[in-house]
Amino acid sequence: MSRRTLLFCALALVATALFVRLGFWQLQRLHERQARNAIVAQRQHAAPVPVGALPHDTASVRYRPTTVTGVYDYGNELVLTSRTHDGAPGVELLTPVRMAGTDTAVLVDRGWVYAPDGSTVDRARWQEGDSAHVGGYVELYTADGEGAPTMARDPHVVRRASRREVAAKLPYPVAPYYVLYTSDTAGAKHPVRREPAALDEGPHRSYAFQWFSFALIAIVGAGAVVARERSPRSPGPRAG
Repeated sequence: MSRRTLLFCALALVATALFVRLGFWQLQRLHERQARNAIVAQRQHAAPVPVGALPHDTASVRYRPTTVTGVYDYGNELVLTSRTHDGAPGVELLTPVRMAGTDTAVLVDRGWVYAPDGSTVDRARWQEGDSAHVGGYVELYTADGEGAPTMARDPHVVRRASRREVAAKLPYPVAPYYVLYTSDTAGAKHPVRREPAALDEGPHRSYAFQWFSFALIAIVGAGAVVARERSPRSPGPRAG
């Protein structure tokens, strides 16, 4: 074989090894996603428990069905900006619920409402009464970023659902997780409730198939180049 063909075959082998490695990496991601989905599904199908009875380990309570009973504190309600629903701009309303026997409030994400600028909303329009009887599931705050919380001019506005940013806006302690409201309020116009976490497997299976296909193409291409070089050339036309 010529030096050029050897170099091409070497590059094809390196590419094949890389594509196969990426394919198995996507299969590993798929198995991790399936294992996570199994844990989430198990938690989502558990019986709801009062928020005060949840374990202290926040990682083990995520997605657990829970109930919150208390009084809404609309005066300290927060507006989570730049949230979309079916492509429309809006916000989510994060309302503290004060419960009897504790000074720690639980923040309840009551859902999405339309806001043309993704920030401004008439909060009073979306109040659902003073008494809170919330059915939903537990969600964790996003990780706190470096430095100070992002502060907005409006004291009720937050740009991230991080515990640091939320705690900076509230005059009392807040639980280390919040609750996504999924049940309806009978006879009241309420925000669009958020759906439970999706349990799809993502694109990992199709990505793995693509990488393995690229590996096959690289091998077949290298074989075709070698075969073409080694095949005898057809004789030229005879002189008359």
